[in-house]
Amino acid sequence: MIIAALFFQASQAESPSPQAGLTQDSNIPNAVVGEIKLRKLNVFDLSNEEENNWLYRLANRLHIVTKDRVINGQLLFEAGTKHDKRLIEETERILRQNPYLYDASIETTLQDNGVVDIVVTTKDVWTLGPDLSLSRKGGENKSRIGIEEQNLFGLGQSIRFNHEENVDRRSNSFEFADRHLGHSWVSAFLHIADNSDGETNQLSIVRPFYALDARWSAGGRALSDDGRDALYVLGTETAEYQRDRELFTAFVGWSKGLRDGWARRWTAGVVYDDNQFSAVPVPTLPSAIPADRKLVYPYLGFELLQDEFEITHNRDQIGRQEDFLLGARLTGSIGWAAESFGADRDALLYSATASRGLGSLDSKTLLLSANASGRLESGHSANVLATIRARYYVTQSRKRLFFVALQGTAGLALDLDNPVQLGGDSGLRGYPLRYQNGDSKLLVTIEQRYFTDWYPFRLMRVGGAIFADVGRVWGRNPLGGEPLGWLKDVGFGLRLAPTRSSSSKMLHLDVAFPLDGDPTIDSVQVSLEAKRSF
Repeated sequence: MIIAALFFQASQAESPSPQAGLTQDSNIPNAVVGEIKLRKLNVFDLSNEEENNWLYRLANRLHIVTKDRVINGQLLFEAGTKHDKRLIEETERILRQNPYLYDASIETTLQDNGVVDIVVTTKDVWTLGPDLSLSRKGGENKSRIGIEEQNLFGLGQSIRFNHEENVDRRSNSFEFADRHLGHSWVSAFLHIADNSDGETNQLSIVRPFYALDARWSAGGRALSDDGRDALYVLGTETAEYQRDRELFTAFVGWSKGLRDGWARRWTAGVVYDDNQFSAVPVPTLPSAIPADRKLVYPYLGFELLQDEFEITHNRDQIGRQEDFLLGARLTGSIGWAAESFGADRDALLYSATASRGLGSLDSKTLLLSANASGRLESGHSANVLATIRARYYVTQSRKRLFFVALQGTAGLALDLDNPVQLGGDSGLRGYPLRYQNGDSKLLVTIEQRYFTDWYPFRLMRVGGAIFADVGRVWGRNPLGGEPLGWLKDVGFGLRLAPTRSSSSKMLHLDVAFPLDGDPTIDSVQVSLEAKRSF
């Protein structure tokens, strides 16, 4: 309640001024939308001498630019409707979410007759190519080889075939995704994987609340997943178990749309979540088998979202527009599982999240978020997990940014398959993955970020960082091993952000030096991985 009160109090502050360079006209009384033109830019700008070469010209000829109907289907306005500046800004954000577009902007021109003509500019990226990845983090290697197309025939659909190997398993997978199935707001996702330790099959069809003023949503999801999981001590597999999960969900949502800058949404649904655990068929480690859980329940959810966004550059990306939600957002859900529904127990299930941004991304910004979830069974708490996150940005110049992140997690009566972990795969870059386990943790990251103007071959933006990580866990590891107290590392890294491909991930090359830990870990940890942000 204290966190929620803070978010609501902050939401009464004056909204930050809009960013320059975007459409910022005030709403014009009685103006209507007139002609809508699409200005679709290919991957390379051949009017720029640095990009006008035979290779880039060939790439443009081979690339299928996104079809008009795909762009038109995402516009929140149409000819003859009332001109609304807010809908134009929200449409820009929706278009920028597409992986096959590098950027999107909208310009308006007021004619003498009160008609507003609109030009929608989008810039495509190259979407067909090999999906190759060799990464290392937390002392473990991960490789992926495959082929993907993120804008099939210019229709906004993606398809991917992959072979992946990591510390947990080998996997051959197929994926298909369409965020606008049949040029509607319905999204579809299909994932089929044949793994060395089992299979994973997932299908979801969802019509989300695609815009702030959307009035309804509905959808469902089916997941079948089985395989081997391991528990760790000091980054080493120490015990194992086999899991078999069947998950089915269906929901409907309704809303009165955006009212006075706020969207209030309700959701009702049902969940079937069956988790069965057993010993691994051909064990190589001692067994540690979690208790089975079968939860079948209806639930009711609520979301409160404030329309307050800000656009900036050089925060979590390099040289591209970034959309930040600075308004308050609160969500919550409550459900009741009962044996009469087919569950293996009576339980109250709950979850809640809250987030809020303070300040302005032009100078100093604090982004706060919190979430909590758990169950109440026979008067006792089970699998309770609460997390608070804070991200603090200090803009020093166009090319320099100081960044601090804090994450604190507290758990109570956690399920054995839901440990709190800390290591190279969760932010403590100088240590092996899953190095420490407990029921609570704290992690602080400090970074000095640098954004350069270096643009090699006009294919990627370059940045760098000097960083320090400090963290520790508390509580009991069910497999033994005492927490090692505070663990610290320092290091530096290189960031490469592609600008011409549909991969929105940034390549991280980090060199970290652990300052604590047990004597068995390496004195230098080198990690290479792709992440969605800096």
